[in-house]
Amino acid sequence: MNNILGLHHITAIAGDAQRNYDFYTKTLGLRLVKKTVNFDDPQTYHFYFGDEVGSPGTILTFFPWANVRQGHNGAGMATEIGYSVPKGSLDFWKSRFEEHNVNHKELSERFGEKHLTFQDPDGLYLSLIETKHQDDRKGYAASDITTDVAIKGFHTVTLTLNNITATAAILTEVFGYKKIKNEGNLTRYQTDAVENAALVDLLEEPQAPRGLNAGGTNHHVAFRVKDEATLMAMREKVVARGLHITEKINRDYFFSLYFREPGGVLFEIATDNPGFATDETVENLGSSLQLPDQYKAMRDKIEKALPELKM
Repeated sequence: MNNILGLHHITAIAGDAQRNYDFYTKTLGLRLVKKTVNFDDPQTYHFYFGDEVGSPGTILTFFPWANVRQGHNGAGMATEIGYSVPKGSLDFWKSRFEEHNVNHKELSERFGEKHLTFQDPDGLYLSLIETKHQDDRKGYAASDITTDVAIKGFHTVTLTLNNITATAAILTEVFGYKKIKNEGNLTRYQTDAVENAALVDLLEEPQAPRGLNAGGTNHHVAFRVKDEATLMAMREKVVARGLHITEKINRDYFFSLYFREPGGVLFEIATDNPGFATDETVENLGSSLQLPDQYKAMRDKIEKALPELKM
C-alpha cells in the first residue's frame, strides 16, 4: 500500500556546531548517529541525532552554521517538535533543565497529555510529552539518562499556518491522515499506518506574520515511506495535486523528494532504506566524518574547513 508511515525526520538550523552537539547528546541524551556534511555546502556539518540505530521517527538533523542570523517562528513553518517520553519522567526532565539552565515553560497539558516545552540553545522550540498511548520504543540510554526517562522519538510536529484548509487536504487526501480532534485553534491529524511518530498538529493563526527560516528554526519536515517504489507512487499523487515536486534524490541514507505544501512548509518524503549502518557499523555510528561520494576526494580540504568537534 502507498502509505505515509508517519514522520521520518525533521531538519533544523543551528549556530555553533559544538554547542548543538553538546546539547542534544549530553543534555537530551540522544545519539549522534551520523556526522556528515551538507550536500549543497560541504564546509558545513550535517548532524543526525536519534535512537541507537537512527530509526525513522526518531531523527532530528541539523545544519550548524557558525554565523547564521537568528530566525523566528511564524506562519508557513514547523514551529514545535514534540518528543515522546515515558510516563512519570517529566519531573526528571524539569529538574534537569533547571540544572542545565535550559529555557523551559511550566508543565502544561495539551490534548490530555502532559507537556514540557523548552528551547535549545539556538531558540528552537521542542516539547517532551507523556503520551496517552503506549509507546514501546526504547529510548537511547546515555551516561546519566536511563531508559525509564530517555526520549523515545517523535510524537508530533506542529505546523503554524494562516489557514489550515489546504495543508489539511494534503495530509488527509494525499498522505492518508485523519482529523482526530480540536483544541482551540489547534487541530490534530493522525495516520493509522504506524503507532508512533504518527501525529501532525496544525495551528491556525490567521494574523500570524511569516516566519524567518534561519538559526533556531525548522528547515523542513520529512515524512516516511517504506521504499523507493512507494516514494515514486507518492510523487505521482503530489503531482496530481498540481504541486511542484523534485525528482528522486539520493541522500545516501535514504531517498528523498521535496515539495512545498500550500501553506508554505517544506515537506520531504523519505524512504526507510538503506538506513544509517551502510558506511559505519551500528556500534560506531556517528564516530567519524562520513562524506557523500562527490566529496570524498576533497576530504582533506573539507576537514580543514569544518570546525573541530570535541566528542
